Amino acid sequence: MRKGELTRAAIVATALEMSARAGLEGLTIGALAERMRMSKSGVFAHFGSREDLQIAVLKAYERRFVDDILVPALTEPRGLPRLRAIGERCLERTAIEAARGCILISGASEYDDRPGAVRDELVAMVRSWQRELARAIRQAADTGALDPATDPGELVFALYGIVLVLHHDTRLLHNPDAIGRARRAFERLLDTHRAPPTGVRAPKPHERSISSQN
Repeated sequence: MRKGELTRAAIVATALEMSARAGLEGLTIGALAERMRMSKSGVFAHFGSREDLQIAVLKAYERRFVDDILVPALTEPRGLPRLRAIGERCLERTAIEAARGCILISGASEYDDRPGAVRDELVAMVRSWQRELARAIRQAADTGALDPATDPGELVFALYGIVLVLHHDTRLLHNPDAIGRARRAFERLLDTHRAPPTGVRAPKPHERSISSQN
């Protein structure tokens, strides 16, 4: 890499670390320049605006997310082993990031009602992650591990809920058992969608609800 590319990469890495603690809105060119021992104009030479810097931080976060969660999971057999690997790695990463701050979760509260390029990038990241998770769920159903009637969107919604509660309980409540509870909740979630034994018809979603009330 050329010197300019190395400097830009170092700026993004530092900005990523700062954003994890202070949020994307807490990231300022002045504080970043001071941390990098550079002038503000030196930082601006690599990024035309603070918004450009924030988007670069999000892209860097997404690359790390893919490298830490999705890429290792692809070494697992397609189906339930891969889906479980994705879920477990996601929970582990969430527990770690909760201790220092998660850009993805904090960014959701910062930009949920603020239209603009940063929000668009954040939404695209979440939707991309959810598509990958839904693909793994469909593959697990195709291999016969999960009920073929499983709604991937419903399962993604439930898993995302576990992730958010894990972050909440770890970061706000400092619950030491949060990761254990999250793992058990994830396993119970998979169990409810497992394919029924051969010859046994799985209850439809509305039938499950009626059964649970009786």
